[in-house]
Amino acid sequence: MKHESTIQLFAAGQWQDVASVALLGDPALGWRTPTYTAYAAEWALLHTGARDAWALGSQLPVGLRPWKPGHWPGFLLDMLPQGYGRAELLRQLGFPETAEADADWPLLLTGAGNPIGHLRVKEAADWLATRTGTVRGFTDEEVAARSEDFMHYLSLHGLFIAGSSGVQGEWPKILMTRARDGLLYLDHTLPDTEAVTHYIIKFGRGPNEQLAAILRHEAPYMSIAAHIGLRVHASLTLRERALFIPRFDRVAESGEVTRLGQESLAALMGMAGFGVAPTHDDVCARLATACTRPDDELLEYLKRDVANLAFGNKDNHARNTAIQRDFAGNVQLAPVFDFAPMYLHPDGLARRIRWQGKEQQGVDWKAVLDTVCARTGLAREPLVSGLQAMAGPLRDVAERGDEFGLEPEIHLYLVRGIQAQAQALELLQ
Repeated sequence: MKHESTIQLFAAGQWQDVASVALLGDPALGWRTPTYTAYAAEWALLHTGARDAWALGSQLPVGLRPWKPGHWPGFLLDMLPQGYGRAELLRQLGFPETAEADADWPLLLTGAGNPIGHLRVKEAADWLATRTGTVRGFTDEEVAARSEDFMHYLSLHGLFIAGSSGVQGEWPKILMTRARDGLLYLDHTLPDTEAVTHYIIKFGRGPNEQLAAILRHEAPYMSIAAHIGLRVHASLTLRERALFIPRFDRVAESGEVTRLGQESLAALMGMAGFGVAPTHDDVCARLATACTRPDDELLEYLKRDVANLAFGNKDNHARNTAIQRDFAGNVQLAPVFDFAPMYLHPDGLARRIRWQGKEQQGVDWKAVLDTVCARTGLAREPLVSGLQAMAGPLRDVAERGDEFGLEPEIHLYLVRGIQAQAQALELLQ
């Protein structure tokens, strides 16, 4: 097994070799293996200093200087299959389902051929190309119902349980693209010239009613997010037990597809591994230096935490938020995703990212703003007014939750928390 990979970046309408990553230790250590990352010389000279989509990551500016961390770089971890995709690939590669770090490198070299964002591992793309087989489209109904023909087709591509190695998370998900003929195709099988809309399709998990309720509420939650002023890409559509999520890392226009850089909060913070949890305070400080318009992005970040608290979205880990980078120099928070009533999760999830010392009895938003402004140098008044503007829309949802698609039991549970956040923002100075 080779100990080096080639990283490709999609720009100017094609995949280009832009960097390499070499292991400096035992591959069996998985993501904990020390690595050597270097940009290709020509790419480094053409795009020196870039931190936007021309770069591997906002914290890895393009240049000739190599990077040698004691673990994998963050962009590789963002591409490493997890959840259902990982389980599928483990079976295909002959590993036990319980395999951990020793399987990470083989999984990367096979499962990172078509991930979210604009990067891929060349060796994984080559592996995927040998297993594409017949290209076939399906109707929305066939996909949503997981028809016999659709499931058989997935099995031919190694997707035995309707998962996808290109997307992380615990839910069964698959990347599909609507073509000009109106049908849905596995994303990696459809030429860009035929693409119209790209989707992540998330399927229901088993018979658990709490998990089903979470899935049913993702579309209403996205409508609520838009109403209260969060950055939203598009509406979500639930068909039977399949949620159709339009992707915001792809822009299809006039027979061409632009792939935008997407970087998890974990990668942005330089935190390796999974389950990592920075403080909100540190995230705000990093966003202020990484983003093109810090005042807009810090306000957006604060508003999202208000929303998470108000609507019981406890699963706010460092891979449920990302930044997006385009080729024009813009770096900003990606549109909100994975916004759902995760308080319902049967595993009893706890809030992951917190404000340091400011959450004894609810969040002290005055203290939060004191810290954010002190650490970033941003003006306080625009943040206060921006947060206060949420109060009215929050009260709308508290008063008329059914109009936003909240089921009665969910609305009843949430209403007190929504009103509490609205009141806290109205009193903010």
